[in-house]
Amino acid sequence: MCDLSVNPSANPSVNPWWLAIRPKTLSMAIVPVSVGGVIAHLEAGVFEPIPLLAIVLAAMLIQVGTNLYNDAGDALRGADGPDRLGPKRAVAEGWLEAASVQRAAYLSFALALLLGGYLVLLGGLPILLIGLLSLAAGLGYTAGKIPIAYTFLGELFVFLFFGVVAVAGTVWLLLAEWSVTALWSGSAIGLIAAAVLVVNNYRDIETDAPVGKRTLAVWLGKARTRQLYLLLILLPFALIAALVEPLQRPNLLWSMLLALPLALYLGWSIYRTPHGRGLNRLLVQTAQLQVLFAGLFMIGVYL
Repeated sequence: MCDLSVNPSANPSVNPWWLAIRPKTLSMAIVPVSVGGVIAHLEAGVFEPIPLLAIVLAAMLIQVGTNLYNDAGDALRGADGPDRLGPKRAVAEGWLEAASVQRAAYLSFALALLLGGYLVLLGGLPILLIGLLSLAAGLGYTAGKIPIAYTFLGELFVFLFFGVVAVAGTVWLLLAEWSVTALWSGSAIGLIAAAVLVVNNYRDIETDAPVGKRTLAVWLGKARTRQLYLLLILLPFALIAALVEPLQRPNLLWSMLLALPLALYLGWSIYRTPHGRGLNRLLVQTAQLQVLFAGLFMIGVYL
């Protein structure tokens, strides 16, 4: 996944493993599960803290495993060179050995699989399928002959697994039924998650193409990538607005509008920020927009 982490070169007290885990990306795993939990409570009055905690931990472990494998994989493929615009990577900088980071990634995936066994007992075959697909996607993001991260499919992967699948899967596990509200709100959450990756790949257009990373941003070019980013951060507001009447929550719209100024500011920023390391700030702010958007949604459905 994209890199929102700090740099131990600038702060020697930062543990390189902390850098490799990329803790700031973990909100993207926590947010959709939290939204799914709120929807399950809204629709059926169900609140199951232990299964919810297990889902959150499993999602975080898959995210950590993906981040670790990505750190090692990009370094081994030569994608993280000295001209990298994003924060430094642990393996590429020589702070950690690739084999050690890969072993840690496998351990993280294994722990997620163990938790997944408990969740499958609760949710049955659909949860088994979601879990296996999530693990496969986490490994496939950087592994294999054609990693997901090296293609134009990265944003679709993030939209699905950090939005639709995570929210709808959480609701299924808690209610044993599919929810249109979960699919709709999961799409909104997933679009903003995809926007985070768009910024990451937009920043790296000039360094990705020479090493064979044909990301969506490389395919589209800078101008159309900026337009895509605008669509991804503004369309979620329309999706949630469409839920106001079915949910009979008129205050939901007003709650969500509190996040609109930040979205508009970010849309303005991607045009005003010079292409380069300055986009790292926009990357972090886009992840923060997802947290704010989800938080206001969860508040709005109870108003």
